[in-house]
Amino acid sequence: MQNTARARIDLTALSHNLEVVRTLCPRSRIMAMLKADAYGHGALPAARALTAADGFAVARLQEAMLLREAAIAHRLLLLGTLLDQADLALCSEQNIDVTAHDENSVAAIAACARHWPLRVWLKLDCGMHRLGLDATAFVAADRLLSAHQGVSELVHMTHFSSTRDMTSTVMAQQIARFVACHEVNPKAQVSVSNSAVLIAKPALRTDWVRPGIMLYGENPLGDQQPLPLRAVMTLRARIIAVREIAIGESVGYDGCWTSQRPSRIATAGIGYGDGYPRQAGNGTPVWINGQRAALVGRVSMDSIGIDVTDCARVTVGDEATLWGPELPAGTIAECARTSSYELFTRLGSRVSREFIN
Repeated sequence: MQNTARARIDLTALSHNLEVVRTLCPRSRIMAMLKADAYGHGALPAARALTAADGFAVARLQEAMLLREAAIAHRLLLLGTLLDQADLALCSEQNIDVTAHDENSVAAIAACARHWPLRVWLKLDCGMHRLGLDATAFVAADRLLSAHQGVSELVHMTHFSSTRDMTSTVMAQQIARFVACHEVNPKAQVSVSNSAVLIAKPALRTDWVRPGIMLYGENPLGDQQPLPLRAVMTLRARIIAVREIAIGESVGYDGCWTSQRPSRIATAGIGYGDGYPRQAGNGTPVWINGQRAALVGRVSMDSIGIDVTDCARVTVGDEATLWGPELPAGTIAECARTSSYELFTRLGSRVSREFIN
């Protein structure tokens, strides 16, 4: 049985991208992001391809346990989430680092660590206003946790809200807030760099860096600071029909695209039910038989229309590439008014995964 849509995951490209990170920050330890099933690439295969990383970070306890149950022995970091005393005890038992991101989590961790030692990452809200303690609460939490015998290691962390403009006043203010808070306990380790900050701010390549999207081949800064990253995922769909239409004929729901010439339209077996973005508009590029073609008509649940009038012969059974080395996911994301993060993580179970070593 064959699916009409498949994602090819190049694990050698994943390992290569980790080496790019290592080259940028040879003195930092690397906490590779494996949350959301390794950004849709498969957490277990990704972990096995990223053995040169120093640790893996996830967002849910079940993600961490999936790795432990598969005998992944790397250091694991559980990012901010809800954890009760039983969860915290399990984290201690399984050697999983936890994040203290509000006063409730600080109190729960302090209580648990009386009986179960924990490594703790203390998070400052420096302006993102998503997770993290304000400056006053951060200093108080540091005072409590750094003196706690059950806290075997303490790391100061934050997450900056800027993703592209690394020279903005907002970015400078957020860095200054973190530095002021860290100075209350300069012996604590530091982790502030996600992919964008890691690339743009060499001075912030501290004890731990936390690369995510760049491991999967996407540069969040684009052409501002090019890097030799390689696309890890190639999404392809097979052509299930080809038809000729006349001038003035429409394609797809609601007639949102009408032919201006006699046209050849290929229908590919992928749609928003598979995770291809429904908001992708007319003209979104598709790669087929060595040429660029264009999406036409509204994306359906199970299919898309492609104008292949100017392409070499396209027949039923041919494969179209929706994103990959020839067509960056970031390009498709711009056309769909979303991000490559969402494109990767929203792919559904109908899309077969093929892992290439």
